[in-house]
Amino acid sequence: MGTSAVRELTRAHRRDFVASLEALTPAQWQAPSLCSEWRVVDVAAHLAWAPVLGLRAGAAAMVRHGFSMNRMIARSAVGWSERGQEAILAQLQDNARTGATPIGMPPVAALADAVVHGMDVRRPLGLPARVPVEALGPLAEFGLGTPWPMNVVVGGSARHRVAGVRLVATDADWTHGSGPEVLASAETLLLLLYGRPVPPSELTGPGAPVLLARL
Repeated sequence: MGTSAVRELTRAHRRDFVASLEALTPAQWQAPSLCSEWRVVDVAAHLAWAPVLGLRAGAAAMVRHGFSMNRMIARSAVGWSERGQEAILAQLQDNARTGATPIGMPPVAALADAVVHGMDVRRPLGLPARVPVEALGPLAEFGLGTPWPMNVVVGGSARHRVAGVRLVATDADWTHGSGPEVLASAETLLLLLYGRPVPPSELTGPGAPVLLARL
């Protein structure tokens, strides 16, 4: 998938996410997400302002949070969420319009944020995940190829997590690795690669017990 296609898919997924947020009740905005420290509103705030965080503001935030990337990201989102739903939705809409991408990151990083954090919100609320199967390839490559220490912000080392098994998508033309096969949907594979909880029932094949034992 070329850069222009990635950008267009990101734009479409961002707009779809805004539509999903607009349909939520106040209680759903405050519900827990798959991100252990964040509510739905915190995830939405992260997606709103992380792509437009300037270099100087980002450096200052790192200093405030003891140079811990994870702590800075987690606490910044909670702080941004206090700006309120209206401001969050307006910034998300602007990001979709401009194609904003976090400083120093490739366009696929913005797509990863949009898709994976979309699942962080929708899954706990019982909403359709709406994962575009065409995004699996580039997002899997990005997750598997992100080295330490940057992989701490994408769920840890995906390559280490899935070593020794062969991942096979059941709804897309995608495989990775060698060894006993683990079959799953594109949605479930992205949850796995980005360090999210994966229900055991969503992984099948002879390699599933091997993989589940290390999760």
